[in-house]
Amino acid sequence: MTNINSIIDFSNHPIDDFNFIKKCNSYIKKNSILVLENFLLNTSLSKILSEAKSLEKNAFYCEQKHTILLKKQSPDLDKEDPVNVLMTSDKGCVPHDLINTNSDLNILYHSDIFKNFIKKVLGLENVYPYVDKLSSINLNYYQKGQQLGWHFDNASFAITLMIQSSPIGGKFEYITEGRDSNKNFIDREFISKIISGKDKPNKLNANDGTLILFYGRNYLHRVTPVESEIPRILITLNYNEENNVELAENARMTFFGRL
Repeated sequence: MTNINSIIDFSNHPIDDFNFIKKCNSYIKKNSILVLENFLLNTSLSKILSEAKSLEKNAFYCEQKHTILLKKQSPDLDKEDPVNVLMTSDKGCVPHDLINTNSDLNILYHSDIFKNFIKKVLGLENVYPYVDKLSSINLNYYQKGQQLGWHFDNASFAITLMIQSSPIGGKFEYITEGRDSNKNFIDREFISKIISGKDKPNKLNANDGTLILFYGRNYLHRVTPVESEIPRILITLNYNEENNVELAENARMTFFGRL
């Protein structure tokens, strides 16, 4: 069976080293995002990309209209209110149960070394997989013209692996201010300038094989429309802070087309 040492480039990212973990923890606290380029060894990246391409035909594609809070547009608010403006998100998704049990993705996801790294860097007591068989690891495909609209995540953190970036478009954009979910505060004026294009967000051009940890609940972000025939392929590694959690049935039907 594949060993995690043949998946992660430990020479550049010693995720089992106390000092490296401490450094990563300090960085994400300060910057709200942690980008570890070339996290995957080239051999593992090639295997995962090959698997992703072979599964692409099984992807379920959906389009959603949502506000930045991932809600439906409210008739009680002005349509121009930045928290009520409709965004478009469309992509294809392959759920966890279609990924080979012996895939490098499954080895990485279930690795105690990797999970301990995630816990220590994000300051979590524990992390658990989803109880349902669809939601723990997802392969996301953005074809030409597809995008992820401006939004705040419902989950407090996101973990992604860039497997294939788009040569044109498909760029990750974000801001690290504008909301405090704990205080139920949103800076509407600032958010409005971002989504209208008056103010420019931060941009991230992630190379293939990059691991990204991101606090998405308080930080507005999006993926710009893909403009090439080569799709953007991104893996999401989804954990919960509590055990025995499953993704809601309506969410599973929306993203996967089945339960």
